[in-house]
Amino acid sequence: MIALVDVCSGNLRSVLRALVRAGGDVVTTSDPDVIRRADQLVVPGQGSFDVFMQSLAARGLDAVLRDALARDVPYLGICLGLQVLFEHGAEGDVAGLGVLRGRVVKLAATATHRVPHVGWNTVNHVGAHPDDPLLAAAPAGTYFYFTHSYHAVPADPDVAVLETDHGVTICAAVRRGRLFACQFHPEKSQDAGLRLLAAFVADGARA
Repeated sequence: MIALVDVCSGNLRSVLRALVRAGGDVVTTSDPDVIRRADQLVVPGQGSFDVFMQSLAARGLDAVLRDALARDVPYLGICLGLQVLFEHGAEGDVAGLGVLRGRVVKLAATATHRVPHVGWNTVNHVGAHPDDPLLAAAPAGTYFYFTHSYHAVPADPDVAVLETDHGVTICAAVRRGRLFACQFHPEKSQDAGLRLLAAFVADGARA
């Protein structure tokens, strides 16, 4: 069972529909007990880092997610679901879950690149990960849909596995153990996004 974690932030209906199309058995929930029993977790999020962390804490889900990640439960984070894994977010100047070392900073605008970053961008692999089924589903040059104003800066360079460019190089996805999280939105990324979600669903079967 996949728990789609609901903290009243994010396009849950689109994520739910995409996961079901990808073959997932999904329950949308904010119940800590359901989340603890889940075989896989999906945490989407849109909005601000500080409000998202407050929402997690108000539901007691910050500790639940830390525990699940410590147990290496397969986790897919989307947008804010990636950002809050880190130690600190500039938006609201608050602590994140601290599961990954690093921080989340404001995306810099340039003469040719606006903020927020909205639209389709290709991703490139960072390092070689030949046996990773999720990265195999997102080969270099694949277009994914982004919409964000902040981005993660991992302190551990081995954590970043995909990157993209928006005037500066942006960490587009991280991977550690069974944790995979992406700055882009697979549920909005058409066939490419469905392939990635299907790989996540299938990867959970080997847990």
